[in-house]
Amino acid sequence: MAAPENASALTPKLTARELLAQLPRALRLVWAADGKGALGLVALTLLQATLPAAMAWVGKLIIDALVQASKTPSEAARAQVLTYVSWELGLALAALILGRAQAYVREVLRVRLGNLINERIIEKALTLELAHFEDSTTYDLMQNARREASSRPLSLAMAGVTVAKNLVMLLSFAGLLWSVAWWSVVVLLFAAVPSFFAETKLSSKAFRLYSWRAPEGRKLAYLEWLLTRDLAAKEVKLFGLGPLVQGRYRALFAKFLGEDRALARTRLLWGTVLGLLSAGAFYACYWAVADKAARAEISVGDLTLSLAAFRQGQAAFEAVLSAVAGLYEDALFMSNLDRFLTLPTKGEAARVSPPLSLPSGPQPIEFKGVSFRYPGKDGFALRDVNLTLRPGEKLALVGENGAGKSTLVKLLLRLYEPTEGQVLYGGVDVRDVDVAELRKRFGAVFQDFVRYQFTAGENVGLGEPSKLEDTAAVRAAAEAGGAADVIATLPKGYETVLGVWFEKAQELSGGQWQKLAVSRAFMRDAQVLVLDEPTAAIDAEAEVALFERFKKLAQERSAIIISHRFSTVRMADRIAVLEGGKVTELGAHEELVAKGGRYAKLFALQAQGYR
Repeated sequence: MAAPENASALTPKLTARELLAQLPRALRLVWAADGKGALGLVALTLLQATLPAAMAWVGKLIIDALVQASKTPSEAARAQVLTYVSWELGLALAALILGRAQAYVREVLRVRLGNLINERIIEKALTLELAHFEDSTTYDLMQNARREASSRPLSLAMAGVTVAKNLVMLLSFAGLLWSVAWWSVVVLLFAAVPSFFAETKLSSKAFRLYSWRAPEGRKLAYLEWLLTRDLAAKEVKLFGLGPLVQGRYRALFAKFLGEDRALARTRLLWGTVLGLLSAGAFYACYWAVADKAARAEISVGDLTLSLAAFRQGQAAFEAVLSAVAGLYEDALFMSNLDRFLTLPTKGEAARVSPPLSLPSGPQPIEFKGVSFRYPGKDGFALRDVNLTLRPGEKLALVGENGAGKSTLVKLLLRLYEPTEGQVLYGGVDVRDVDVAELRKRFGAVFQDFVRYQFTAGENVGLGEPSKLEDTAAVRAAAEAGGAADVIATLPKGYETVLGVWFEKAQELSGGQWQKLAVSRAFMRDAQVLVLDEPTAAIDAEAEVALFERFKKLAQERSAIIISHRFSTVRMADRIAVLEGGKVTELGAHEELVAKGGRYAKLFALQAQGYR
């Protein structure tokens, strides 16, 4: 299978040193999740390691005692056999209890470790910039980390413990076999080595296969989403898209199935060949020891002991080598987590330390010679923009899609930084201030606002988390943004859970959701309001009512309005027309109409549609 273009970014080639370095990292994570549980798990595992050899030895004693009792029957001989059986019973009960205890401790540790890893992934995600979320390679890296890393650290740590456990078992079996057939230890060891190299190679191949799939895996999930979510259901049904999307889903799944089947066939082939080699080694040792027993050179108990030691010792050999191969695979997956958590980010820290403070009160906002190019793109989204928003002014941005309107807002909110030029707030470069302080000055409603699957009150209150429990503030914001009437119709009012994800939740129309988003913006005592297509999902009457409230509430605030509706735009003090990332016209509505330029033509076209 050919690797995709970004396969190298997803499948690092680790050196042996880098590979081994993953083990202590995994152990540190396990310790951080539950140190006492980790120690308990190690202790229980090592205790278990001593039981098989002990049980094999007791089994030998039982067989020899039975043979002796059959030759010279007596009450003492019978009692001796039963004593040995009771010993084996005790060991069996100990193995049962230790196994159950180990399973319990491991499960608790797995849950705690999974939560710790997920929290660290979330914490890292909070430090990422918007550009990271819009970059497919970074997104795939994060998804790979999320998909496997919550289980791999424990698996990696347990592989190390398994190696130690089986080495203890091997040493104990080697001690038992030394006087009977010491050479069998060497034979079984060499028979298991080829399996180690084969498993290591196959583990690496499996890792590369699953990592390469990340982009296509996301596509498979998207196709499934189209067929199973309400947001796409209307168009899927209307246009009859079901067979087309399902066909693509089946084709991609068939591709995955073919790759999995090919890997499984390879594992089957190598597993069969190496299994035959292992079985041959086992029966060669068995044949030699059975021959010694037949010639009375060893007892029947020794033969039984040797058989048990051969079987369990060989299994221990293979377990050690398999665990080492598993270490390789786990370490490769762990490297995804490590690479994600150490992903270099510029962060949102100010360029200067300590950060500069913003002046209080209404302030001008200036774009000075601002140019911007999105990461990985050749063309500029903005080019040499010079624009000023005066204190208390309402500035509208108009232009075709892709003209750069929303990009200006992203730069102002420091979701991106300009490639060239400066964005100034009150004369201070926004890159030199604390980003949290900067963003507190803004309230915003984006076109792609979030529909939180929380209560109606929380959907409003999240505009200012510090006031989330302030019922009066939430209700005031709902009144200001027009959501109060919507909430009044809900079964539990402000306590009604919204959306479709949870039981007994209430879904809203697009316009109702938008009123909640507008109200959310009014929760914050912001100096500047940003409204990006705020009326796209509401009717004309509701739009007029919203902007009447908006004008009243924003009297002392600055506002940036992005809209395609000129009934909205004309309410602004000034209008900036963007074309190809440049400001081509600037002025009040009447001025631009009188000028007869691009704005006048767009206004006339839209007005004609209402005649």
